Amino acid sequence: MKMTAEALRQSIGQFFFPAVFINDTEENIRETERLIKEHHIGGLTFFHSRASAATNYESKNKVVFNDDSYEKIKALIVRYQKAASTPLLISIDAEWGLAMRIEKTPQYPYAITLGALPESKSDLVYEVGKQIALDLKSAGIHYNLSPLADINNNPENPVIGYRSFGENKEKVADFALEYLKGMSEVGILGCLKHFPGHGNTNVDSHLGLPVLKETLEELLENELYPFIKGIENNVDSIMIGHLAVPSLNGGKDTSATLSKAVIQDLLRNKLGYDGLVISDALNMHSVSKLYETKGELEWEAFNAGNDILCFAENVPEGIEAIYKNASPDRIFESFERIRRAKKKVGLFSDNNFTSGELNFENASKLNLEIAQDSITKIIDNGISVLATKAQKNNTLAKLSLYRNTENTFFKTLNAKLQSPEFAFENLESSRISEIKKELENFETLIISLFVPKAKPAHNFEINDEVLNLLSELLETKKCLLYVFGNPYVLPIIPNLKKASGLIQVYQDFEAFQKTAANQLLENTSCNGKLPIKIDIQ
Repeated sequence: MKMTAEALRQSIGQFFFPAVFINDTEENIRETERLIKEHHIGGLTFFHSRASAATNYESKNKVVFNDDSYEKIKALIVRYQKAASTPLLISIDAEWGLAMRIEKTPQYPYAITLGALPESKSDLVYEVGKQIALDLKSAGIHYNLSPLADINNNPENPVIGYRSFGENKEKVADFALEYLKGMSEVGILGCLKHFPGHGNTNVDSHLGLPVLKETLEELLENELYPFIKGIENNVDSIMIGHLAVPSLNGGKDTSATLSKAVIQDLLRNKLGYDGLVISDALNMHSVSKLYETKGELEWEAFNAGNDILCFAENVPEGIEAIYKNASPDRIFESFERIRRAKKKVGLFSDNNFTSGELNFENASKLNLEIAQDSITKIIDNGISVLATKAQKNNTLAKLSLYRNTENTFFKTLNAKLQSPEFAFENLESSRISEIKKELENFETLIISLFVPKAKPAHNFEINDEVLNLLSELLETKKCLLYVFGNPYVLPIIPNLKKASGLIQVYQDFEAFQKTAANQLLENTSCNGKLPIKIDIQ
């Protein structure tokens, strides 16, 4: 079947999924409507705002919060769909729920927290996928660019860490599949990322190009395992990561996103995957700075084997470059994969996709169940006994780091373990020397460390003064330390081995704080297991 030039260009437009921003100007919104109408783009990828897009980290643009973001995205999706002659496939990155992009929406635990669940509780991961999918559906979104199939095998990784289910390839594969099944149950498309595996890297691909040194045999043994399991289970889509694998590219540092050897030879031919392939965001600096001519990057990404060009910034030029260079057969292949995905979510039968409401109650119940089975005891020298005895002897105090004493953890403990409470919130409002002095008279301390950031840059934003204080207290007191945050923080705390109790709580949600306090008060067991190897000092 021979297509006209116009029809061919319209088909190519379907490969483009530019970024759109919930909190954007009317001028930008109209520009997107024009793109949709004139270039017949296939879909959109939503972000909160221009300042929140990952490559803007270094620009230090401040993210302005907007309590109306959820209502705004719903209205925008309706508006953008009206501008489209072919219904748009709406995508978003919602690894731990819409809350990853939209304030005042339900948030679920990070993948690393889910990775602490026992294998026997994988149904909870399925439920997380299902609840996230219901939330997406309520907004009119069809496609979640999640979950990660990356294996945590490099503690120095600046960008994966808490977003991966852990370092055990079987567990990563099983939990990723459960999450995908939960979404599929509700009719939302999922995506395994970042092929061929972003776990063993120490560069943030938003800003530079990570290089994987592994051979194909080593990749097949470890990194590729969860992707192979996904392919066996007909995963909807696979996202290609911006990372170089020289062993697959004749020794060259070519990004996988731009590599026929990675996409066509390995993923399509060797692993037999015929589903949808989506590029990682093409605005990321590891690839966006490679080509001066507009449209060239989009052509190279398509030519390498990507069907969807995510966060493409040069739509008209990209369409023209593909039109000039690609064969009609190759265009038809990608067009068909996108059409099938749209059909699967009902875009051709029911344009009014929005259904249901956000369910905060279900989210709270699910988070409570996850808390009860993920919290992990690492050191326990009789935590409950020590705390109870010290409280009777008036030698117990509580110290909250990076949160005031009104936190749920302390409030729950106070039912049975009332004691003097102290807090360090930030360097501006707290004097470490005064806290140290006030704690001198207490023998046993319950310390809650609310880790300021999930990413490891700058010691998770923990001040050196706080690390020094912790080091001294662990050396001189009986410390029961509760860590609300990324477990990769543990190795940076000096003298941690000297703790009388060390409990990894992962999240600071109300449900996790309550559960941690109740486990201490009732001296119950913790079912969680660290999903990564941690070497504490």
